[in-house]
Amino acid sequence: MAANQLAQTVRAQLGIGRVLPLGGPADGSWITERAAIGALRAAAGTPAGVRIGTLRLSVADPGHAPEPAVPAPPSALPPGPLRIEADFAAVADRPLPTVADQVRTALLEAAVRALGLVVGVVDLQVSGLLEAGEAPEPPPADRTEPPPAVPVADDRTGATQEGPAGVTAVARSVPGVARLAPVLGGPSRPVRFTDGHVLIQLATAPGYRALDVSCAVRRAVAATPAAPSTVAVLVTAVEED
Repeated sequence: MAANQLAQTVRAQLGIGRVLPLGGPADGSWITERAAIGALRAAAGTPAGVRIGTLRLSVADPGHAPEPAVPAPPSALPPGPLRIEADFAAVADRPLPTVADQVRTALLEAAVRALGLVVGVVDLQVSGLLEAGEAPEPPPADRTEPPPAVPVADDRTGATQEGPAGVTAVARSVPGVARLAPVLGGPSRPVRFTDGHVLIQLATAPGYRALDVSCAVRRAVAATPAAPSTVAVLVTAVEED
């Protein structure tokens, strides 16, 4: 039984990909690679005639990344600028370097606007050429409008419990939190206390920037009675409309 549980845990953690820094070293926030990739695919204004294939994210220079201000989640990468690696196929109706610049710009803008990632490098590779009929349709909507600001939550949440129950109630009350969604430590532990530190795992609601929600949750939890010494947030899903 223990071996099966361990195997399930390993498979689940492999499925989420890397645990990436969200924002800078002072933000105390991380996001799973799976959640970040899904949000980038949904938010990027990919040029017409382009199909993005594989997407990967990593820290561009982990040897020179600063230390985070709070303890990081297990196996998390340090909070340095990220490298986005992607391949794409395109219709050969424009010079491919021009298309690559457009794809790079779309990914960078989506990373900042939808998530709050700090990106240092975008590496692109052309994986193939498309016939005109194979190309996906252009994005149906203009995604340039910024997401709504997340209000600064205060202690008027109605949550009076201390410990995990109080932290859970406060975190759930912050605008932009869709639900608590643990991927580390088992499905019953969205809030993990360790020696005065708390890690909160959550999904963000549609239309909210992941970094803004994470920072608002950290502020709200830090303002609670008997607040933990340090607070970290791991965004495990970014929900779309």
